[in-house]
Amino acid sequence: MNPTAPGTRGAETRAAEFKDRFEKLEAGLGSVIVGHETAIRQIILTVFAGGHALVEGTPGLGKTLLVRTLASSLDLEFSRIQFTPDLMPADITGTNLLVERGADGPAFRFQEGPVFANVVLADEINRATPKTQSALLEAMEEASVTVARTTRPLRQPFVVIATQNPIEMEGTYPLPEAQLDRFFFKILVERSGLKELSLILDRTTGSPGPTAAVVAGGEELLALRATVREVVLPATVRDRIARIVLATHPDSRDAPEPVRRFVKYGASPRGAQAIALAAKALALTKGRFNASSEDVDEAALPALRHRIILNFEGEAEGVRTDSLVTEALAAVGLGSRP
Repeated sequence: MNPTAPGTRGAETRAAEFKDRFEKLEAGLGSVIVGHETAIRQIILTVFAGGHALVEGTPGLGKTLLVRTLASSLDLEFSRIQFTPDLMPADITGTNLLVERGADGPAFRFQEGPVFANVVLADEINRATPKTQSALLEAMEEASVTVARTTRPLRQPFVVIATQNPIEMEGTYPLPEAQLDRFFFKILVERSGLKELSLILDRTTGSPGPTAAVVAGGEELLALRATVREVVLPATVRDRIARIVLATHPDSRDAPEPVRRFVKYGASPRGAQAIALAAKALALTKGRFNASSEDVDEAALPALRHRIILNFEGEAEGVRTDSLVTEALAAVGLGSRP
């Protein structure tokens, strides 16, 4: 399952291959996970675009099962880190151990931490202190970790998928803005409805349920990521992305009234990059090799909802950043589809 290098084949062939892999992975995850179609689609987009995902939802909604099944379907090494208040940075990155080497005397040997995997599940990341949360910063941004002045590259492909409980829940620590900004998408997992709950009971209290088949490997995933970056981003679409991001800033000319009133800081350039890459990936899922305004609008909400910082009034009023992103899309004009 190692495709030819992206540049050697036609755009239509590569778009069709991407669409096929995406749909097979989406169907495989859907056969194991009950409901949550939007979350499944967004997490696959994140992985195929080369980003990291923050998945938010109350306990027991299948977030861990979703990530584990994703890693299995892509034949990638999976690692899970349970974040707790007493977790230390070395528990994530690894540490140097003093070992005996017989006549040669003692020496230090590096023991890899759980971050040395392809798919790293940072489970309940907001239950650990900010110091420990920040241990993932270098790994997420540079795909490497530095311990005792030695920098070690991580395995590729590499993706961090962090889950968190809603901030309002007791015993949680809000993620620092710098770390939030490193997540490609923030994905919301909502509670199941009556039909979904009934199916969950049927699958989990009887005979073993279905399992997802392997649809791609690590080498193919890297090739698919390269294909995403080759998708054409027309100048008008690129300008639209820039205008949407600027419209989330309260001092911008295009900012709508709710943004001016409730926002302290708008989205960063990383938000624009996330929208662009997600729009390219979305275009490929529709068999196109050029991104459109509709792709941009579909990507904007999960790409920006965690990158908007509310001011005191916004916090006091309980304003949802989703509504502010929707306002920014509407302010920019045609094509809005939050």
